[in-house]
Amino acid sequence: MNLNVTKTSKILSVGCGLIKSQTGVIRLDISPAVKPDVVWNLNNFPYPFEESEFSEIDCFDVIEHLDDIPKTLEEFHRILQPEGVLKITTPHFSCSNSFVDPTHKYHLSYFSFDYFCEKHNLSYYSKCSYHIKNRHIQFQGGRFNRSIISRLANKFPDKYEQRWAWIFPAWYLYFELEAIKEIKINS
Repeated sequence: MNLNVTKTSKILSVGCGLIKSQTGVIRLDISPAVKPDVVWNLNNFPYPFEESEFSEIDCFDVIEHLDDIPKTLEEFHRILQPEGVLKITTPHFSCSNSFVDPTHKYHLSYFSFDYFCEKHNLSYYSKCSYHIKNRHIQFQGGRFNRSIISRLANKFPDKYEQRWAWIFPAWYLYFELEAIKEIKINS
């Protein structure tokens, strides 16, 4: 039996700032001054998009500003296609930038999004499910931080965050979360 699943390549850039318009990318921002395609406050639910509309959502340096991360991830999940990817960057909790900006409401960890994965023992707190395709702790500074500390922190993230994060602070976190959803078949 040959099944056709309709899947389009459409990207949502949330908190797009001054990112220029591109084919296939919908730019969303709270500020009309940056001239986004859609002006929207991400704290207002539901978002003005159809279910399973996007193949990718780029959420760069935004998630830490929002009021309700679980509800936001559920809404992102709703508008992502099955196997669609949510890309997130956010300051690591050990980075001074995480605390400098007075609009940051959350200080996140390598493990913060585990709660939205089906295998996590507390995943029942959310209606959505993701698979972590990729995550990385990023460092700035000299070769020592970018190579040796980065390699060790990403190999042993639990030990790094419990014991070494305040001695060798990270810069930011990068995540790729794949939406786990039932695939709807078009006949």
